[in-house]
Amino acid sequence: MDAAKSQGVVKHILLAKFKDGIPQDQIDQLINGYAKLVHLIEPMKAFHWGKDVSIENMHQGFTHVFESTFESVEGIAEYISHPAHVEFANIFLTVLDKVLVVDYKPTPIQL
Repeated sequence: MDAAKSQGVVKHILLAKFKDGIPQDQIDQLINGYAKLVHLIEPMKAFHWGKDVSIENMHQGFTHVFESTFESVEGIAEYISHPAHVEFANIFLTVLDKVLVVDYKPTPIQL
């Protein structure tokens, strides 16, 4: 990817389904740990999360959505290798039954 295409806002979306039997208080602690990464990893500019509320029943078992905003594709690479993320991911991924990650650059609507 050339430098011009790698710059600009990039969204990092993680869809998750926690393993059955994981207590809600542990899930809450993990979500708080995920949210704290925004204060520890400089290129991570924002973090939002939520639970699936769709009435379409097309979630394929995924129950939670985590969205992080980065300043560039390189920022995501820095985030992925950052020691705070590595430490968190090594714990977080062990409690997930399903996970899907997609990174994308938002494209404005051209009318």
